[in-house]
This record gives sequence, structure tokens and C-alpha cells, in this order.
Amino acid sequence: MIQELLLVIFSGFSIGIIGSFHCIGMCGPIALSLPVNQYTASKKILSILLYNLGRATTYALLGIIFGILGQSFELFKLQQYTSIFAGVFILWIVLFSSKKALQIPYISRFSIKIKTSLANVLRSEKTSFSYFTIGILNGFLPCGLVYVAIAAAVATGFIYKSAWLMFAFGLGTMPLMILTMSFGKYISSNLKNKMNSISPYLIMLVAVLLILRGLNLGIPYISPKEVGTQKTCCHS
Repeated sequence: MIQELLLVIFSGFSIGIIGSFHCIGMCGPIALSLPVNQYTASKKILSILLYNLGRATTYALLGIIFGILGQSFELFKLQQYTSIFAGVFILWIVLFSSKKALQIPYISRFSIKIKTSLANVLRSEKTSFSYFTIGILNGFLPCGLVYVAIAAAVATGFIYKSAWLMFAFGLGTMPLMILTMSFGKYISSNLKNKMNSISPYLIMLVAVLLILRGLNLGIPYISPKEVGTQKTCCHS
């Protein structure tokens, strides 16, 4: 069980690291608008950490919510198909999100409410806790990369695994976001564009691995063979 949980955490962290190039383009403007450079070194570090921890906390909450869905699939023995669907869904996001295929009315209305609340907090006088609140709200903004992580979380089949994957995903996005907030003015737009262009291919690799996992091919670790409810991944 511990090995499976560690693999889930590693998967979420990897998605975060891979997709953090995308985060610079999506969340970067909000992060760079925060006046952290006006603070002392200790307060600057605290504010940056609280902002990013707020995002990770929201992702963990989303993991719990969507983990309920994934666990229901597990109860009906549909997890194999869920993994395939998650992989296909991720590929669809990567290939078609640029064509605005993800503009769902309910999500759009929710996004407007979050953006309004976020704007109010951004305009108000900021305390250290304000940065945590901004991170919490930022984590709810619709984002193709978050959808990718949610799809992978649902495929885990358990609430606690889904929550840990999403929290690890948030942690994975933190290193590059922290660097951006600390030294953003020194990162050229050309470099940002090049890094962002790489992430779709890496995310598609994650999607392919999810599909292979669901195909039950008997490949150790990648597509373990299942007999009934027992995995025969690594046993002779």
C-alpha cells in the first residue's frame, strides 16, 4: 500500500513539474502582480510559500471531491476503463483546449465568481494570510493542466490517493512558480514560450501511460495484469 501511495505521489508531482512551464503562462501574471518584492527577505519567502501552499491545498480539496467519483468507479470494477478514459480525456485536452473546446457554461460562470473574489483580495491591503487566500482562489481557476491532474486523480480509484496526487501535483508546480515569483523579471518571454511549448508533449506521455495502464497488458509497473482484484505486476 505504501509503495502504491508513493507511486501516486510521484505521479502527481511529475505532472506538476512537467506542467509547471504551462503555469508560468496561466498563473504567472497573477503571481508576478503580487507585491512580494517590496517585503523583507523573510516576509517575501513566507508570502510566496503561503500563496503556493494555498494552490496546493485547493488541488487537494479537488482531489477529495473527484476521488469520490473515482472510488465509485472502483466499486463497480470500472477502474480499468476509467484509466483509459482519463488518458483519452487528457489527450483531448492537450490537442483541442487551444480551440476553446473546454468552455463549459457552468465552469465559465464559476470562473467569473472566482475571478471577482480574487480581484477583491488583490485590491485589498495584504497580510501574510492574504497570500494563502489568493492561492486558494487561484487554484479554483479553470485550467487545462488542472483538468489533466484531476483525470489522473480519478483514475487512482481511491479518495485518499486522489487527494495525495492532487496535493503532490500542487507541490510539483511550486519550484518553477517560486523561481518565477522571485526572479520573474529576469526570465525572457522567449525562454518562457520555449518551455511552455515542451509541456504538451510531456503531458501526452502521461496520457499514454494511463491508457496503457488501463489496457491490462501485463507490463510490470506500466500496465500491470489484473486477475480479479489482484494485480500481478511484479510477482512470479
